[in-house]
Amino acid sequence: MNTNLTYICFSGWALLSGMAAPNVTLMPATEQARYIAHLLINETSFPGERGFVSEEDSKATMRALLLVIDARCNRIPPGYSREEIAETDSSDPIDIITAGGRRGQMDGFSRGGRSRLVMAPRVTARVTRLLRIANQGVPDRFARLLSYAQTLTKEYLDGTKPSPDPFETITRIAPHAVTGRAYAWMSDRDGYHPGGDFVRIPDSLCGRLGGNRFYTLAKRAADRP
Repeated sequence: MNTNLTYICFSGWALLSGMAAPNVTLMPATEQARYIAHLLINETSFPGERGFVSEEDSKATMRALLLVIDARCNRIPPGYSREEIAETDSSDPIDIITAGGRRGQMDGFSRGGRSRLVMAPRVTARVTRLLRIANQGVPDRFARLLSYAQTLTKEYLDGTKPSPDPFETITRIAPHAVTGRAYAWMSDRDGYHPGGDFVRIPDSLCGRLGGNRFYTLAKRAADRP
């Protein structure tokens, strides 16, 4: 992998020259890859942040986040429509991420004029801070987690989804029969719930990762309109 590539952050689409140290594995700078990697990084707890448990927990969080996007793109369960679950009928990952606008499905990620991809300033500020920490001294957990987000994204866009899926085989969360797989996540706080037929995945089924709570769906009849 070419370590001379310049890591591009979305803050005004500016080049962050000097931020790309050998500590962080860099990927070819395609717009789609950058955007998805930024989402995985932004939604995952890093050392010292609320919700951080361990490096492995944060890596599992990134895999689970990407699997939610994949499920909304490619694995709509019987009785549901993609638009009902994801607020878009598109199966493109970027459309899934930006559905609903500025405060839409994935807060902080949206489209601007002429369909330009936009990230909230707080997102770019955090990613910049994490890159700065990662590139100080010898490679550590920050560098490994940033590199992992980019590797996951590249592999997914090349056709390899994260494996295993920790939620794929769940069939029941009392009192509900459920579809399996996760179709949503939110910050794991009291009173937070995506509504509708989303079902909270409990701690006993690893539903809490990186400070996030993941949700599957109640099972429906296949012929439900």
